[in-house]
Amino acid sequence: MATPHALSETAPPATPKSGTIHPVWVRVTHWLNALAAILMMLSGWRIYDASPVFKGFTFPTAITLGGWLGGALQWHFAAMWLLVFNGLLYLALNLVSGRFIRKFLPVSPRAVLHDFIAALTGKLSHADLRVYNAVQKCAYLFVVCDLIVLVLSGLAIWKSVQFPLLRELMGGYDNARIVHFCAMSLMAAFIVVHLAMVALVPRSLLAMLRGR
Repeated sequence: MATPHALSETAPPATPKSGTIHPVWVRVTHWLNALAAILMMLSGWRIYDASPVFKGFTFPTAITLGGWLGGALQWHFAAMWLLVFNGLLYLALNLVSGRFIRKFLPVSPRAVLHDFIAALTGKLSHADLRVYNAVQKCAYLFVVCDLIVLVLSGLAIWKSVQFPLLRELMGGYDNARIVHFCAMSLMAAFIVVHLAMVALVPRSLLAMLRGR
């Protein structure tokens, strides 16, 4: 028969009945980042259609933003500044407060694989929303890196002459466009998966809206 001590080590943690899960600054920067990323993605599709990277593939006009190339560029650059400044604020506050280390580290391939299998088999606990599982940690670290690549590749396209080193690191102007497109595609895939996970655990949406 298992001892109470053994049971406490294996049982999933219970969700605390009170207290803040996400402070106000996390919620505000999260939603602003989400808004900026979506606006940039939709307007970016319209910009892409004006000069497709992959010939024969374009996005339906109905799901793009801006109406025309000039309008799409205005939306894109406006959202870009929001994403850059709000993203920097988000990262700075996470690092200064120590939240980045507490929430996202450590993470290992073995832990990600274990939690991924547990998620597929319906055995992954979401009892305590304060604690991110390894799959969540990996996904959030990935999206931060992906957004950085999006911004840098976008700079290499927008200011190709002013940032020659960045352009060359991307493999040239044309390759920078491919990198930007691939990073955008990965961002779209992340959003789809993220929304699916929120649908499975709706309490996580409430926590990001009201903080608890």
